[in-house]
Amino acid sequence: MFHPKAISALFALASCGVGAFSPAQVPRKSLVRLDIATPLPNVGELFGGLGGRNNNNELQPEEPERPGALIDLDGIVFSGLNGKALSLTDSDFPDRKTVERVIPKGCFEPDTATSLGYLSVSVVGTALCTAFGANALSVLDPANILTLPFWTAYSIVTGTVAMGLWVLAHECGHGAFSKDKKLQDTVGYIIHSIMLVPYYSWQRSHAVHHRYTNHMELGETHVPENMEMSADEKLYESVELRKSIMDQFGQEQGIKVWGGLQAFLHLIIGWPAYLLIGATGGPDRGMTNHYMPDPLTDPKQPKKELFPGRWKEKVLQSDIGIGIVAASAIVWAICDGPAEMMALYGGPLIVVNAWLVVYTWLQHTDTDVPHFTDDDHNFVKGAFHTIDRPYDKLDPWGVIDFLHHKIGTTHVAHHFDSTIPHYKAQVATDAIIEAFPDIYLYDPTPIPEALWRVCKGCASVEKRGDYFVWNNKDVDEKLLKVE
Repeated sequence: MFHPKAISALFALASCGVGAFSPAQVPRKSLVRLDIATPLPNVGELFGGLGGRNNNNELQPEEPERPGALIDLDGIVFSGLNGKALSLTDSDFPDRKTVERVIPKGCFEPDTATSLGYLSVSVVGTALCTAFGANALSVLDPANILTLPFWTAYSIVTGTVAMGLWVLAHECGHGAFSKDKKLQDTVGYIIHSIMLVPYYSWQRSHAVHHRYTNHMELGETHVPENMEMSADEKLYESVELRKSIMDQFGQEQGIKVWGGLQAFLHLIIGWPAYLLIGATGGPDRGMTNHYMPDPLTDPKQPKKELFPGRWKEKVLQSDIGIGIVAASAIVWAICDGPAEMMALYGGPLIVVNAWLVVYTWLQHTDTDVPHFTDDDHNFVKGAFHTIDRPYDKLDPWGVIDFLHHKIGTTHVAHHFDSTIPHYKAQVATDAIIEAFPDIYLYDPTPIPEALWRVCKGCASVEKRGDYFVWNNKDVDEKLLKVE
Protein backbone atom coordinates (compact mmCIF):
# COMPACT_ATOMS: atom_id res chain seq x y z
CA MET A 1 0.00 0.00 0.00
CA PHE A 2 2.89 2.35 0.73
CA HIS A 3 6.03 3.30 -1.09
CA PRO A 4 8.55 0.42 -1.17
CA LYS A 5 11.75 2.34 -0.45
CA ALA A 6 11.08 4.74 2.40
CA ILE A 7 12.87 2.81 5.18
CA SER A 8 16.39 1.53 5.18
CA ALA A 9 17.10 -2.09 6.09
CA LEU A 10 19.26 -0.93 8.99
CA PHE A 11 16.24 0.78 10.57
CA ALA A 12 14.22 -2.38 10.16
CA LEU A 13 16.83 -4.45 12.01
CA ALA A 14 17.15 -1.88 14.75
CA SER A 15 13.39 -1.57 15.31
CA CYS A 16 12.79 -5.35 15.54
CA GLY A 17 9.09 -4.68 15.18
CA VAL A 18 6.34 -5.18 12.67
CA GLY A 19 5.06 -1.56 12.62
CA ALA A 20 5.72 0.92 9.87
CA PHE A 21 7.97 3.97 10.22
CA SER A 22 6.22 6.55 12.35
CA PRO A 23 7.36 10.15 12.04
CA ALA A 24 6.35 10.62 15.68
CA GLN A 25 9.72 9.15 16.67
CA VAL A 26 11.75 12.08 15.34
CA PRO A 27 12.61 15.28 17.24
CA ARG A 28 9.92 17.92 16.95
CA LYS A 29 11.78 21.23 17.28
CA SER A 30 13.54 21.32 13.91
CA LEU A 31 12.62 20.87 10.29
CA VAL A 32 12.02 17.19 9.56
CA ARG A 33 11.56 15.51 6.21
CA LEU A 34 8.53 13.27 6.43
CA ASP A 35 8.36 10.14 4.31
CA ILE A 36 5.19 8.09 3.93
CA ALA A 37 5.13 5.08 6.25
CA THR A 38 6.11 1.83 4.55
CA PRO A 39 6.11 -1.87 5.39
CA LEU A 40 9.36 -3.48 6.47
CA PRO A 41 11.48 -5.11 3.74
CA ASN A 42 11.32 -8.81 3.05
CA VAL A 43 13.37 -10.66 5.69
CA GLY A 44 14.87 -13.05 3.14
CA GLU A 45 16.04 -10.19 0.98
CA LEU A 46 17.33 -8.45 4.08
CA PHE A 47 19.65 -11.27 5.08
CA GLY A 48 20.55 -11.88 1.46
CA GLY A 49 21.95 -8.39 1.44
CA LEU A 50 24.16 -9.29 4.37
CA GLY A 51 25.93 -11.77 2.13
CA GLY A 52 27.72 -9.07 0.21
CA ARG A 53 25.56 -6.95 -2.10
CA ASN A 54 27.91 -4.04 -1.54
CA ASN A 55 31.65 -3.68 -1.41
CA ASN A 56 31.69 -2.93 2.30
CA ASN A 57 29.72 -6.09 3.16
CA GLU A 58 27.28 -3.80 4.97
CA LEU A 59 23.70 -2.80 4.38
CA GLN A 60 23.48 0.66 2.83
CA PRO A 61 20.38 2.75 3.54
CA GLU A 62 18.46 3.56 0.39
CA GLU A 63 17.12 7.02 -0.32
CA PRO A 64 13.36 7.15 -0.76
CA GLU A 65 12.31 7.64 -4.38
CA ARG A 66 9.96 10.44 -3.33
CA PRO A 67 11.29 12.94 -0.78
CA GLY A 68 8.70 13.80 1.80
CA ALA A 69 7.78 17.33 2.78
CA LEU A 70 10.11 19.32 5.02
CA ILE A 71 8.21 20.66 8.01
CA ASP A 72 8.61 21.83 11.58
CA LEU A 73 6.83 19.25 13.75
CA ASP A 74 6.88 21.24 16.97
CA GLY A 75 3.42 21.06 18.54
CA ILE A 76 2.00 18.72 15.89
CA VAL A 77 0.31 15.61 17.29
CA PHE A 78 -0.02 12.64 14.97
CA SER A 79 -3.33 10.92 14.37
CA GLY A 80 -3.75 7.38 13.08
CA LEU A 81 -2.43 8.74 9.77
CA ASN A 82 1.03 9.07 11.39
CA GLY A 83 1.74 12.31 9.60
CA LYS A 84 1.01 10.94 6.13
CA ALA A 85 -0.95 14.00 5.00
CA LEU A 86 1.92 16.24 6.08
CA SER A 87 4.43 14.17 4.11
CA LEU A 88 2.80 14.91 0.76
CA THR A 89 4.22 17.43 -1.69
CA ASP A 90 2.69 18.97 -4.82
CA SER A 91 4.54 16.52 -7.04
CA ASP A 92 2.75 13.59 -5.37
CA PHE A 93 -0.67 14.59 -6.69
CA PRO A 94 -1.81 13.50 -10.16
CA ASP A 95 -3.96 15.66 -12.39
CA ARG A 96 -7.71 15.21 -12.44
CA LYS A 97 -7.82 13.30 -15.72
CA THR A 98 -5.32 10.76 -14.44
CA VAL A 99 -7.52 9.98 -11.45
CA GLU A 100 -10.64 9.79 -13.61
CA ARG A 101 -9.03 7.20 -15.86
CA VAL A 102 -8.38 4.72 -13.04
CA ILE A 103 -12.02 4.73 -11.86
CA PRO A 104 -14.22 2.30 -13.83
CA LYS A 105 -16.54 4.26 -16.13
CA GLY A 106 -19.60 2.44 -14.78
CA CYS A 107 -19.05 4.10 -11.40
CA PHE A 108 -20.26 7.44 -12.76
CA GLU A 109 -23.68 6.16 -13.87
CA PRO A 110 -26.56 6.33 -11.36
CA ASP A 111 -29.30 3.73 -11.62
CA THR A 112 -32.71 5.13 -10.70
CA ALA A 113 -34.20 1.78 -9.64
CA THR A 114 -31.25 1.02 -7.35
CA SER A 115 -31.36 4.51 -5.84
CA LEU A 116 -35.10 4.19 -5.20
CA GLY A 117 -34.46 0.81 -3.58
CA TYR A 118 -32.05 2.34 -1.08
CA LEU A 119 -34.46 5.22 -0.57
CA SER A 120 -37.19 2.73 0.35
CA VAL A 121 -34.90 1.20 2.98
CA SER A 122 -34.36 4.58 4.64
CA VAL A 123 -38.01 5.63 4.32
CA VAL A 124 -39.38 2.37 5.73
CA GLY A 125 -36.82 2.33 8.56
CA THR A 126 -37.59 5.92 9.55
CA ALA A 127 -41.36 5.34 9.25
CA LEU A 128 -41.22 2.27 11.50
CA CYS A 129 -39.28 4.17 14.15
CA THR A 130 -41.73 7.07 13.96
CA ALA A 131 -44.74 4.74 14.20
CA PHE A 132 -43.22 3.15 17.29
CA GLY A 133 -42.72 6.58 18.86
CA ALA A 134 -46.26 7.70 18.02
CA ASN A 135 -47.69 4.59 19.67
CA ALA A 136 -45.55 5.18 22.75
CA LEU A 137 -47.08 8.62 23.33
CA SER A 138 -50.13 7.15 25.05
CA VAL A 139 -48.06 5.46 27.75
CA LEU A 140 -44.95 7.65 27.90
CA ASP A 141 -45.96 11.31 27.94
CA PRO A 142 -42.92 13.31 26.76
CA ALA A 143 -44.09 16.23 28.90
CA ASN A 144 -43.23 14.09 31.95
CA ILE A 145 -39.56 14.59 32.79
CA LEU A 146 -39.33 10.96 33.97
CA THR A 147 -39.78 9.79 30.37
CA LEU A 148 -36.75 11.79 29.15
CA PRO A 149 -34.40 8.76 29.06
CA PHE A 150 -36.82 6.88 26.79
CA TRP A 151 -37.34 9.78 24.40
CA THR A 152 -33.62 10.48 24.33
CA ALA A 153 -32.98 6.87 23.30
CA TYR A 154 -35.80 7.11 20.78
CA SER A 155 -34.26 10.24 19.27
CA ILE A 156 -30.84 8.58 18.98
CA VAL A 157 -32.23 5.51 17.22
CA THR A 158 -34.66 7.34 14.96
CA GLY A 159 -32.17 10.08 14.10
CA THR A 160 -29.52 7.49 13.28
CA VAL A 161 -31.88 5.69 10.92
CA ALA A 162 -33.14 8.95 9.38
CA MET A 163 -29.56 10.01 8.63
CA GLY A 164 -29.80 7.62 5.67
CA LEU A 165 -32.48 9.89 4.20
CA TRP A 166 -30.15 12.86 4.60
CA VAL A 167 -27.39 11.04 2.71
CA LEU A 168 -29.71 10.23 -0.19
CA ALA A 169 -31.00 13.81 -0.39
CA HIS A 170 -27.35 14.86 -0.45
CA GLU A 171 -26.83 12.52 -3.43
CA CYS A 172 -29.74 14.22 -5.17
CA GLY A 173 -28.00 17.55 -4.73
CA HIS A 174 -24.89 16.10 -6.36
CA GLY A 175 -26.74 14.57 -9.31
CA ALA A 176 -25.83 11.05 -8.15
CA PHE A 177 -29.37 9.77 -7.52
CA SER A 178 -30.89 9.58 -10.99
CA LYS A 179 -30.58 10.81 -14.56
CA ASP A 180 -34.16 11.99 -14.20
CA LYS A 181 -33.46 15.49 -12.92
CA LYS A 182 -37.09 16.24 -11.97
CA LEU A 183 -37.37 13.06 -9.92
CA GLN A 184 -33.98 13.70 -8.35
CA ASP A 185 -34.71 17.30 -7.35
CA THR A 186 -38.18 16.38 -6.07
CA VAL A 187 -36.80 13.68 -3.78
CA GLY A 188 -33.97 15.89 -2.57
CA TYR A 189 -36.16 18.95 -2.08
CA ILE A 190 -38.77 17.10 -0.02
CA ILE A 191 -36.31 15.27 2.24
CA HIS A 192 -34.10 18.26 2.87
CA SER A 193 -37.05 20.55 3.49
CA ILE A 194 -38.40 18.11 6.09
CA MET A 195 -35.01 18.38 7.79
CA LEU A 196 -35.06 22.20 7.54
CA VAL A 197 -32.21 22.20 5.01
CA PRO A 198 -32.76 24.59 2.06
CA TYR A 199 -32.21 22.21 -0.85
CA TYR A 200 -30.84 24.49 -3.58
CA SER A 201 -28.94 26.74 -1.16
CA TRP A 202 -27.14 23.77 0.31
CA GLN A 203 -26.64 22.23 -3.14
CA ARG A 204 -24.65 25.31 -4.07
CA SER A 205 -22.67 25.70 -0.83
CA HIS A 206 -21.84 22.00 -0.73
CA ALA A 207 -20.53 22.11 -4.31
CA VAL A 208 -18.30 24.98 -3.17
CA HIS A 209 -17.15 22.82 -0.24
CA HIS A 210 -16.09 20.13 -2.72
CA ARG A 211 -14.31 22.61 -4.97
CA TYR A 212 -12.39 24.21 -2.09
CA THR A 213 -11.81 21.35 0.35
CA ASN A 214 -9.33 22.37 3.09
CA HIS A 215 -9.01 25.85 1.60
CA MET A 216 -8.37 28.48 4.26
CA GLU A 217 -10.15 31.41 2.61
CA LEU A 218 -12.81 29.89 0.38
CA GLY A 219 -13.63 26.53 1.95
CA GLU A 220 -17.14 25.84 3.21
CA THR A 221 -17.70 24.15 6.61
CA HIS A 222 -15.01 23.43 9.19
CA VAL A 223 -12.58 26.05 7.95
CA PRO A 224 -10.23 26.36 10.94
CA GLU A 225 -9.50 29.50 12.87
CA ASN A 226 -6.28 31.14 11.66
CA MET A 227 -4.06 32.30 14.53
CA GLU A 228 -2.78 35.12 12.30
CA MET A 229 -6.27 36.65 11.94
CA SER A 230 -7.02 39.84 13.86
CA ALA A 231 -9.12 39.54 17.02
CA ASP A 232 -12.15 41.24 15.47
CA GLU A 233 -12.25 38.57 12.74
CA LYS A 234 -12.65 35.74 15.26
CA LEU A 235 -15.62 34.70 17.37
CA TYR A 236 -13.13 33.97 20.14
CA GLU A 237 -9.42 33.13 20.48
CA SER A 238 -9.59 29.32 20.48
CA VAL A 239 -6.03 28.56 21.60
CA GLU A 240 -6.13 31.24 24.29
CA LEU A 241 -9.52 30.03 25.54
CA ARG A 242 -8.30 26.44 25.65
CA LYS A 243 -5.20 27.53 27.56
CA SER A 244 -7.35 29.55 29.99
CA ILE A 245 -9.60 26.55 30.63
CA MET A 246 -6.60 24.30 31.24
CA ASP A 247 -5.10 26.87 33.61
CA GLN A 248 -8.40 26.97 35.49
CA PHE A 249 -9.03 23.23 35.73
CA GLY A 250 -5.54 21.79 35.26
CA GLN A 251 -4.27 20.26 32.03
CA GLU A 252 -5.85 16.82 32.38
CA GLN A 253 -9.33 18.01 33.37
CA GLY A 254 -9.11 21.25 31.42
CA ILE A 255 -8.55 19.54 28.09
CA LYS A 256 -11.63 17.40 28.79
CA VAL A 257 -13.70 20.50 29.51
CA TRP A 258 -12.45 22.07 26.30
CA GLY A 259 -13.17 18.90 24.34
CA GLY A 260 -16.68 18.70 25.78
CA LEU A 261 -17.31 22.34 24.90
CA GLN A 262 -16.15 21.78 21.32
CA ALA A 263 -18.28 18.65 21.01
CA PHE A 264 -21.37 20.57 22.11
CA LEU A 265 -20.66 23.60 19.91
CA HIS A 266 -20.06 21.46 16.83
CA LEU A 267 -22.54 18.60 17.21
CA ILE A 268 -25.49 20.53 18.66
CA ILE A 269 -25.01 24.17 17.68
CA GLY A 270 -22.76 23.78 14.65
CA TRP A 271 -25.15 22.86 11.84
CA PRO A 272 -27.86 25.47 12.58
CA ALA A 273 -25.09 28.05 13.07
CA TYR A 274 -23.62 27.21 9.67
CA LEU A 275 -26.99 27.58 7.94
CA LEU A 276 -27.84 30.82 9.75
CA ILE A 277 -24.53 32.72 9.90
CA GLY A 278 -22.07 30.62 7.88
CA ALA A 279 -20.19 29.51 11.01
CA THR A 280 -16.87 27.81 10.04
CA GLY A 281 -17.46 28.84 6.42
CA GLY A 282 -14.85 30.57 4.26
CA PRO A 283 -14.04 34.02 5.74
CA ASP A 284 -13.54 35.62 2.32
CA ARG A 285 -17.22 35.09 1.43
CA GLY A 286 -18.42 37.20 4.33
CA MET A 287 -21.10 36.12 6.78
CA THR A 288 -23.74 34.09 4.96
CA ASN A 289 -27.25 32.80 5.60
CA HIS A 290 -28.58 29.83 3.60
CA TYR A 291 -32.12 31.23 3.74
CA MET A 292 -31.12 34.62 2.32
CA PRO A 293 -29.70 35.18 -1.18
CA ASP A 294 -27.27 37.98 -0.26
CA PRO A 295 -24.39 37.81 2.24
CA LEU A 296 -24.97 39.39 5.64
CA THR A 297 -21.62 41.19 5.50
CA ASP A 298 -19.49 42.38 2.59
CA PRO A 299 -17.30 39.54 1.27
CA LYS A 300 -13.55 40.12 0.90
CA GLN A 301 -13.80 38.51 -2.53
CA PRO A 302 -17.11 39.73 -4.04
CA LYS A 303 -16.64 37.53 -7.11
CA LYS A 304 -16.62 34.50 -4.80
CA GLU A 305 -20.00 35.31 -3.24
CA LEU A 306 -21.69 32.11 -2.00
CA PHE A 307 -24.94 32.60 -3.95
CA PRO A 308 -24.17 34.44 -7.20
CA GLY A 309 -26.45 35.09 -10.15
CA ARG A 310 -29.23 32.56 -10.68
CA TRP A 311 -28.57 30.96 -7.30
CA LYS A 312 -30.25 33.87 -5.55
CA GLU A 313 -33.60 32.85 -7.01
CA LYS A 314 -32.93 29.23 -6.09
CA VAL A 315 -32.33 30.25 -2.47
CA LEU A 316 -35.83 31.76 -2.40
CA GLN A 317 -37.27 28.61 -3.99
CA SER A 318 -35.68 26.59 -1.19
CA ASP A 319 -37.27 28.85 1.40
CA ILE A 320 -40.77 27.81 0.32
CA GLY A 321 -40.24 24.23 1.50
CA ILE A 322 -38.55 25.39 4.69
CA GLY A 323 -41.42 27.78 5.45
CA ILE A 324 -44.03 25.04 5.03
CA VAL A 325 -42.17 22.60 7.31
CA ALA A 326 -41.30 25.21 9.95
CA ALA A 327 -44.90 26.44 10.06
CA SER A 328 -46.15 22.86 10.37
CA ALA A 329 -43.82 22.23 13.31
CA ILE A 330 -45.03 25.39 15.05
CA VAL A 331 -48.70 24.47 14.53
CA TRP A 332 -47.95 20.95 15.81
CA ALA A 333 -46.34 22.38 18.95
CA ILE A 334 -49.30 24.73 19.52
CA CYS A 335 -51.91 22.00 19.04
CA ASP A 336 -50.26 19.02 20.77
CA GLY A 337 -47.62 20.67 22.87
CA PRO A 338 -43.93 21.39 22.25
CA ALA A 339 -42.92 18.26 24.18
CA GLU A 340 -44.61 15.96 21.67
CA MET A 341 -43.25 17.87 18.68
CA MET A 342 -39.72 17.71 20.09
CA ALA A 343 -40.04 14.05 21.06
CA LEU A 344 -41.13 12.85 17.63
CA TYR A 345 -39.47 15.44 15.39
CA GLY A 346 -37.08 17.85 17.08
CA GLY A 347 -35.06 15.28 19.01
CA PRO A 348 -34.40 12.96 16.05
CA LEU A 349 -33.56 16.00 13.89
CA ILE A 350 -30.90 17.10 16.40
CA VAL A 351 -29.36 13.61 16.14
CA VAL A 352 -29.41 13.74 12.33
CA ASN A 353 -27.64 17.10 12.46
CA ALA A 354 -25.05 15.70 14.88
CA TRP A 355 -24.32 12.79 12.55
CA LEU A 356 -23.91 15.21 9.67
CA VAL A 357 -21.35 17.23 11.59
CA VAL A 358 -19.46 14.09 12.67
CA TYR A 359 -19.10 13.06 9.05
CA THR A 360 -18.12 16.43 7.60
CA TRP A 361 -15.80 17.29 10.51
CA LEU A 362 -13.90 13.99 10.64
CA GLN A 363 -13.61 13.55 6.87
CA HIS A 364 -11.51 16.70 6.59
CA THR A 365 -10.03 17.35 10.01
CA ASP A 366 -7.45 15.81 12.31
CA THR A 367 -4.45 16.94 14.29
CA ASP A 368 -2.00 16.22 11.44
CA VAL A 369 -4.13 17.12 8.40
CA PRO A 370 -3.17 20.50 6.90
CA HIS A 371 -5.09 23.29 5.18
CA PHE A 372 -3.93 25.53 2.34
CA THR A 373 -4.22 29.02 0.91
CA ASP A 374 -5.22 29.76 -2.66
CA ASP A 375 -1.57 29.76 -3.80
CA ASP A 376 -1.07 26.16 -2.63
CA HIS A 377 -4.50 24.65 -3.24
CA ASN A 378 -6.10 22.84 -6.16
CA PHE A 379 -9.10 20.56 -6.54
CA VAL A 380 -7.22 17.24 -6.60
CA LYS A 381 -5.05 18.20 -3.65
CA GLY A 382 -8.14 19.14 -1.65
CA ALA A 383 -9.99 15.94 -2.57
CA PHE A 384 -7.04 13.79 -1.51
CA HIS A 385 -6.94 15.51 1.86
CA THR A 386 -10.25 13.83 2.61
CA ILE A 387 -10.00 10.96 5.11
CA ASP A 388 -11.82 7.63 4.93
CA ARG A 389 -12.58 6.18 8.36
CA PRO A 390 -13.82 2.85 9.80
CA TYR A 391 -17.52 3.64 10.17
CA ASP A 392 -18.17 0.01 9.26
CA LYS A 393 -16.76 -0.88 12.69
CA LEU A 394 -19.02 1.44 14.70
CA ASP A 395 -21.14 -1.59 15.55
CA PRO A 396 -20.34 -5.32 15.29
CA TRP A 397 -22.51 -5.81 12.20
CA GLY A 398 -21.82 -2.63 10.23
CA VAL A 399 -25.49 -1.66 10.47
CA ILE A 400 -24.86 2.06 10.94
CA ASP A 401 -22.55 2.17 7.94
CA PHE A 402 -25.21 0.39 5.88
CA LEU A 403 -27.99 2.70 7.06
CA HIS A 404 -25.83 5.71 6.19
CA HIS A 405 -25.00 4.28 2.77
CA LYS A 406 -21.24 4.09 3.51
CA ILE A 407 -20.85 7.84 3.24
CA GLY A 408 -17.93 7.88 5.69
CA THR A 409 -16.04 4.80 4.52
CA THR A 410 -15.91 5.89 0.86
CA HIS A 411 -15.65 9.64 1.22
CA VAL A 412 -12.39 10.12 -0.68
CA ALA A 413 -13.94 8.77 -3.88
CA HIS A 414 -17.05 10.86 -3.24
CA HIS A 415 -14.95 14.00 -2.90
CA PHE A 416 -13.07 13.33 -6.08
CA ASP A 417 -16.29 12.91 -8.07
CA SER A 418 -19.56 13.50 -6.25
CA THR A 419 -21.64 12.10 -9.13
CA ILE A 420 -20.57 8.57 -8.12
CA PRO A 421 -23.61 6.91 -6.45
CA HIS A 422 -22.94 5.52 -3.00
CA TYR A 423 -23.57 1.94 -4.16
CA LYS A 424 -20.68 2.26 -6.63
CA ALA A 425 -18.35 4.23 -4.36
CA GLN A 426 -16.58 1.16 -2.94
CA VAL A 427 -15.48 0.07 -6.42
CA ALA A 428 -14.19 3.59 -7.06
CA THR A 429 -12.46 3.62 -3.67
CA ASP A 430 -10.70 0.31 -4.37
CA ALA A 431 -9.48 1.66 -7.71
CA ILE A 432 -8.10 4.81 -6.05
CA ILE A 433 -6.34 2.81 -3.34
CA GLU A 434 -4.71 0.55 -5.91
CA ALA A 435 -3.58 3.40 -8.17
CA PHE A 436 -2.63 6.00 -5.55
CA PRO A 437 -1.72 4.24 -2.28
CA ASP A 438 0.84 6.90 -1.36
CA ILE A 439 -1.70 9.72 -1.21
CA TYR A 440 -4.92 7.94 -0.19
CA LEU A 441 -5.76 8.77 3.44
CA TYR A 442 -7.34 6.20 5.75
CA ASP A 443 -7.25 6.54 9.52
CA PRO A 444 -8.07 3.29 11.36
CA THR A 445 -8.70 5.08 14.66
CA PRO A 446 -12.15 4.08 15.99
CA ILE A 447 -14.66 6.86 15.35
CA PRO A 448 -15.39 7.83 19.00
CA GLU A 449 -11.67 8.12 19.77
CA ALA A 450 -10.97 10.06 16.58
CA LEU A 451 -13.83 12.46 17.35
CA TRP A 452 -12.55 13.03 20.88
CA ARG A 453 -9.02 13.68 19.61
CA VAL A 454 -10.32 16.25 17.12
CA CYS A 455 -12.49 17.92 19.78
CA LYS A 456 -9.44 18.35 22.02
CA GLY A 457 -6.67 18.94 19.52
CA CYS A 458 -8.11 20.99 16.63
CA ALA A 459 -8.44 24.51 18.00
CA SER A 460 -6.53 26.83 15.68
CA VAL A 461 -3.98 26.64 12.87
CA GLU A 462 -0.76 28.48 12.09
CA LYS A 463 1.22 28.82 8.86
CA ARG A 464 4.30 26.66 8.42
CA GLY A 465 5.76 26.72 4.94
CA ASP A 466 3.01 25.81 2.48
CA TYR A 467 0.79 24.39 5.23
CA PHE A 468 -1.60 25.62 7.85
CA VAL A 469 -1.19 23.12 10.71
CA TRP A 470 -2.98 22.62 14.02
CA ASN A 471 -1.08 24.22 16.88
CA ASN A 472 -0.92 22.08 20.03
CA LYS A 473 2.25 23.45 21.58
CA ASP A 474 0.39 24.30 24.80
CA VAL A 475 -0.99 20.77 25.33
CA ASP A 476 0.84 17.71 26.61
CA GLU A 477 0.85 15.32 23.65
CA LYS A 478 -0.21 12.43 25.90
CA LEU A 479 -3.54 14.19 26.58
CA LEU A 480 -4.37 14.17 22.86
CA LYS A 481 -3.18 10.70 21.97
CA VAL A 482 -5.69 7.86 21.66
CA GLU A 483 -4.79 5.12 24.11
